[in-house]
Amino acid sequence: MAAFTFIPSPLAFVRNRFRHWWQSRLPLTDSVTLNQRNVYILPTRPGLMLGLTLLVLLVASINYQLSLGYLLTFLLAGTVLVGMHVCHGTLRGLAMNLIAPPAHYAGATTAFDIKLTNMRNAARHGIGLSVLDSHAVDAQKGTERHWAWTDVPAQGSSVVQVAFTPARRGLHPLPTLTAETRFPLGTFRVWTVWRPAAQVMVYPAPEPMPPPLPAGEPRAQGAGAAARAQNSGEFDGVRAYRRGDPLKNVLWKKAAKADEQGNGLVVRDTQQAQRHELWLDFRQAGPLDVEARLSRLCAWILQADKLGLDYGLRLPALEIKPASGEVHKRQCLEALATC
Repeated sequence: MAAFTFIPSPLAFVRNRFRHWWQSRLPLTDSVTLNQRNVYILPTRPGLMLGLTLLVLLVASINYQLSLGYLLTFLLAGTVLVGMHVCHGTLRGLAMNLIAPPAHYAGATTAFDIKLTNMRNAARHGIGLSVLDSHAVDAQKGTERHWAWTDVPAQGSSVVQVAFTPARRGLHPLPTLTAETRFPLGTFRVWTVWRPAAQVMVYPAPEPMPPPLPAGEPRAQGAGAAARAQNSGEFDGVRAYRRGDPLKNVLWKKAAKADEQGNGLVVRDTQQAQRHELWLDFRQAGPLDVEARLSRLCAWILQADKLGLDYGLRLPALEIKPASGEVHKRQCLEALATC
């Protein structure tokens, strides 16, 4: 059975090119206050149908000289005009501030918070936020576009959460956002377009079941007396637990043999452990492709950090010296994400 390739129509191509050109002219900012210059309004389909209905009522009233017809027509028209003013005022004057998302791993959804602040004495209802370019993907998948809806109280604020899924690892800018409302009648759509300046770091996805940590390498100054590393990633050199030893050095896999007083607990002998170094090398990550190797290195980094080991990272164009801690882990993961 032949496979069919989706080819966009010329009209869709021109529309997308115009949209990208228009969005590129918008400033990058993580805080925006809506006003007449960046809030747009157009009638919805129900609004167009209502306008057509009002036109028919007006023609019929003129043709048959119906006083009640005039009254109904102008009453409905006045209601529509008031609704248009209220709808535009729902977004006008609203302040939006973006809270940058933390780093995460590839394949996971990135969620970030947006704080809406209302400084006026009336509440704002029915405000929705979404990723602007998500409709194209949703249309191909046959799913509805995701919106986050909220009401902002008078002299108060509200926080909504918007999510998107980055295509791959790396440093990604946040997508262009849109906010809209159709309150109160649904006859007009008021919206704005917002380009955040924040970026999100996406680490490689860790390998689900990685092999054991690689063997430690002897230090250059003590290669003859360096201890060998076990295949499990736990290095030679253990001793009995002493009061005051860091808990991260305890070998919990052997804790079942200890009694209630702690006799039998063993810890790593740090003096002997200093004779070797654990290096996570890109070339030793297996005969895999680049992304698979990075996923394995990511899993090794998380495993070494969980064990409290000092480890270094070697990449084709970068080398990070052995260390430990949250800052070192984040530095290694960022190097994997951007290499």
